[in-house]
Amino acid sequence: MRILGIDPGLRALGWGVIEARGTRLSHVANGVCNSDGDDLGERLLSLHNQVGEIIDAFQPTQAAIEQTFVNKDGAGTLKLGQARGVALLTLAKAGLPVGEYAPNRVKKTVVGVGHAEKTQVLHMVKLQLPGCDPKGPDAADALAIAICHAYYGGTQQRQLKEVVRA
Repeated sequence: MRILGIDPGLRALGWGVIEARGTRLSHVANGVCNSDGDDLGERLLSLHNQVGEIIDAFQPTQAAIEQTFVNKDGAGTLKLGQARGVALLTLAKAGLPVGEYAPNRVKKTVVGVGHAEKTQVLHMVKLQLPGCDPKGPDAADALAIAICHAYYGGTQQRQLKEVVRA
């Protein structure tokens, strides 16, 4: 199973691709999509195009994205939600099944603590994906989201296939 993890953001959208074979995980690629454009529509289109290029280049079979949490800055949350929506649309257009995970669940899965710092997430991603060098904190978070999906989403998919076979 090849998983594309997405850490949504309007200015910087982190992405990471991992390969999961049973319980074995390996790093494929990672990076950050920086939005271009003078207005919101152009920036969202830029993210859509870049995520589409990543899907074409790495051919994931599943995807995972972080859920948005509402904070004190309503306008910022709305913009983040729009970037997340564009990413979800791009993934759906490619026909990828998508798992959605809360930030605390991702951190708890990868680090063991739901309120872990970004440096802890980066450290644990490097330990779980030997040889991986994330291109920044957003890419590290995206890889963590993919790892979370490998544990939870992959298990759910396998269980569903077993139920269908029975």
